[in-house]
Amino acid sequence: MADRSNPGSWLPWLGLALAIIIADQFTKVLILGYYQLGDSTYVTSFFNVVRAHNTGAAFSFLAGASGWQRWFFTAIGVAAAVFIIWMLRSHAGQRLFSFALACILGGAIGNVVDRLMHGYVVDFVQLHWRGWYFPAFNVADSAITVGAACLILDELLRVRKTN
Repeated sequence: MADRSNPGSWLPWLGLALAIIIADQFTKVLILGYYQLGDSTYVTSFFNVVRAHNTGAAFSFLAGASGWQRWFFTAIGVAAAVFIIWMLRSHAGQRLFSFALACILGGAIGNVVDRLMHGYVVDFVQLHWRGWYFPAFNVADSAITVGAACLILDELLRVRKTN
């Protein structure tokens, strides 16, 4: 149910999204400034910092396309941002739901900024274990993942409450 008793209550969620965008872009500026494409720094037995460019979506989906995917994924990100802001305004009183949306919003905009500025998304977190490497990702991707997990949790809690 919407919480319209406090019309400004959705603004803190926009603040969280903005903090995610700033953290995401700050870390990417550091990577772009200190690493060349493909450079990697061993940190632990399961974690490297690496500079990678992703012209596709999650797990490099459509990365090999001819370039149209840049604008396609940018448009999806912008459309998602508009929809999420509308949802935040309508459901700001639902804390877990709004937290999830704010995380997804910040991550989506962080990656849209990359696509607009560079034509690709800058990734730099690389997890690995015994020769297996997870695709590199960034702060924006992490925020989207946390947000998606919180959306699932929110729905599970909502369904449980109604039973």
